[in-house]
Formats: sequence, C-alpha cells, structure tokens
Amino acid sequence: MMKGKNRDNGLKDKRSYGSTCRLWLNARWKKIRRTSQFLKHAPSRWTLAPLEPILHGSPWRMRLLGLASVLGQPLFGWIWSSWLAQPYENLWLRGLMSLLGATLLLPGLSRDFSSPATRLLVTLVMWIEIPVFFSWMYFCNAGSAAWLATICTIIVCYYHLTDWRIATAGTVSGVFLSWTLFAWLMPNGLQANPVDAVVIVFSWICALLLGLSSANLRRDQLVHTLATMGIMAHELRTPLSTASLIGDALQMEIRREQAHPRAAKLEQLGQRLQALVRSMNHQIDTQIANAKLLQLPRYKEAVDAASLVSEIVAAYPYTSNRQRECVRVVIQRNFTFFGSPAQFSQVLMNLMKNALHSLAAADSTYAAGALRIAVDRGPDGGRISVADDGVGVDPALLPHIFKPFFSSNRSTGHGLGLAFCQQVLRSAGGSIQVKSGYAIGAVFTLVLPLAPS
Repeated sequence: MMKGKNRDNGLKDKRSYGSTCRLWLNARWKKIRRTSQFLKHAPSRWTLAPLEPILHGSPWRMRLLGLASVLGQPLFGWIWSSWLAQPYENLWLRGLMSLLGATLLLPGLSRDFSSPATRLLVTLVMWIEIPVFFSWMYFCNAGSAAWLATICTIIVCYYHLTDWRIATAGTVSGVFLSWTLFAWLMPNGLQANPVDAVVIVFSWICALLLGLSSANLRRDQLVHTLATMGIMAHELRTPLSTASLIGDALQMEIRREQAHPRAAKLEQLGQRLQALVRSMNHQIDTQIANAKLLQLPRYKEAVDAASLVSEIVAAYPYTSNRQRECVRVVIQRNFTFFGSPAQFSQVLMNLMKNALHSLAAADSTYAAGALRIAVDRGPDGGRISVADDGVGVDPALLPHIFKPFFSSNRSTGHGLGLAFCQQVLRSAGGSIQVKSGYAIGAVFTLVLPLAPS
C-alpha cells in the first residue's frame, strides 16, 4: 500500500512539475511575442536625436540669449579693461559682438524656429559669438588664468545651448580659425602652454559627454514614445475589424429586407460606419508610419507633383460630399522631384486632414475653394502649397508645431503629423514652410529640389 501511495504521489509530482513547465513556457512565449511586436513597431535603435540648433528653443530663450550678448559684452569689456585689467581688451570688438547678438532679438527669429534661414542664422551667430570670439580673446591674452577659466566655461555653455554635433564642429572650426588669424596677425605672440591645453581638452571632453547624454535622452524619449504609439495603433485594428463586420452584416440584412420602412436610414448608417472605419484605419496607418519612419532614407524615385496631388485628393476619405467639394486643385507649372511616393502621399494626407479640421473648428460651411492645393515652380525649386480658410495657428505656437508630440489641438491631435512631414521633406532635400495667423487660415508650402530633366 505504501509503495502504491508513493507511486501515486510521484505521478502527481511529475504532473504538477509538467504543468508548471507548460505554464512557464507559455508565459515565456507570450513575452517573446510581445517583445517581437514591440520590435516590429519600434524605430531603429540607431535613430539619431533630431538636430536642433537651439536646444529647447522658445521665444523667451532667444530673447535671453540676445540680451546676454547685448548687455554682457560691454559689461565684461569694462570689467576686463578697467576693474580686473587683462593684458588685452578691445571695446570695439566687444561692441561688434554686442550688435551681432542683437540679431537674436529680431521678432522674425522668435516666430519661426523651423525656417532653414533662421536655423542657419542662429547657428552662425552662436559660432562667431562663442568659439571664434572667445578663442581669439584667449590667444590674445596669452592664456591668462581669467581667460583659461572663461574658455572652459564657455565651451560647456556652447554644448548646453546647441546640439552636440553642431557644438563639436563649431568648437573645432572656431578654435582653428582664431588660431590661424592670431598666428597670421601676431606671429610673435604664440606661446605653447601644455597645462592649459590639458585643462581645455578635459573641459571639452566633459562638455561633449554632457551633450551626448542629452542627445541620448531626447532620442530614447522619441523612440519609446513612438514605439508605444505604434503598438497602440496596431491593437486598435481588432475592434475596428469587428465594427467593419457589423457594418457588412447590417448592409446584408438591409438587402434582405428592402421593403422595411427604415431600410434607407439603416443603409445610410451602415455606409457611415464603413466610412468611419476607413478613416480610423487611415489614422492608424499614419501613426504606425510616424513610429517607424523617424529617420528616413533618401529616395531616388521620380515623382510627378501634379499626378501625386490629383491622386491624393481623389483618394482622401472625406466624411461628406461638402468636404470633397470644398477642395480645389490648381496646377500652374508642374514639376518632378525625387522622393518616396508613399511618404509624400502621407504628407499631403496629413496636411489635408489638418486643413479640414481647421475648417470644421471655424464652423465652416465648406465653401468651394475653402481648401486650396496648388502646384507651381519657383526660383528655389518646386512648390506644393496647401491653404485653408480655417481658424489658423496662433503665432505663439508656430515655433513649436514641427516638434514631435506637440499639437495645437489637444483633444484629437497626437502631435506627430507635422513632425513626420518635416522629416520626409528633409529626407528629400526640401523644406516645409508655414504662414498663418489666428482666424485667418494657414498656408503650408512644400519646397522641393527639381529633378533634372
């Protein structure tokens, strides 16, 4: 009897152990599947952080930078010439740097940070003001203790103000330019100081590590947030599929009972349900594309601008005939450019969606021509403009609308559409520009390099 009981207990233990193993394997398999889904929608781990000439740019940050230069240059010029006198000081050069910093106070700079001209101007001003000027003053003062501390501090500040890639290129080129000018103008003033060189290189390495850390944090935030949104968008397919089946079943039932007094109304509801499902699937495709295409490769496929616009306007999932009729396409001078037709289709879809939302927010009756899409060529390349008569964009928000996850419509926007559009345009060597004001509509213009004929 005891042997039988021991045998039974052994069998039970084996069954229990086998069940535990199966549960453990099932749990591991589910985790592997969840991980594979994440990797499917996650952007590449080598995705770079966006290149930002001004980190955390805002109108107030621009004004503070400008004021720091306008007021700080003459202040320190007086300190180093009268109070704590240094071997070399040039008040005229200080005044020139102060005037250069005053350009950062121009109203146009603080309104549109996304403009290529603004980004180039700010980068150039900071390059002259920081590595070029301070390196020059350090060499002219023969590496005094005050200027050694100043140059080390300003290098760290430079990496805090701009992207580490811009700061690294600017520091190397600025120091080299200052050293070359100094060697040319004052050849007898060059003095080798290994101690200063070690201190400056140590400060530069610390600044570079801080810049890399900041860039990694920004990159990780984008990657994880976009991956999460991509997974959520993918999971929405299941309830939408169910809704689509319900719509199909409703329309089939109507065909069987066409004599029913409410058949026409029910058929209209079924068609609207199918239209809503198509619209939601389109939004899901947009979010998954945004999640996957944070860093886009360059394409060399020739795209006809007029054909692209005509196809997108015809294929857009309008919610009513009035929406469809309010869109007007104007082809003035057609052009061809290199890019991805799928990506640029998504760009135009995003811009049309935003324009129609803006018209709806303005209580528009969708009059003919309320949304205008024009194709033309200019001296700077081909242009596709999308203009609407909607509520427009508040000028205070214009510097931020191309940032990922920033949305002026917090109730429905996810803040990725315009960031995606800008990334696609940059991958094709072009740019996107915006002109808008509150309650006067908006004009988004895609500027693209022409493909050689």
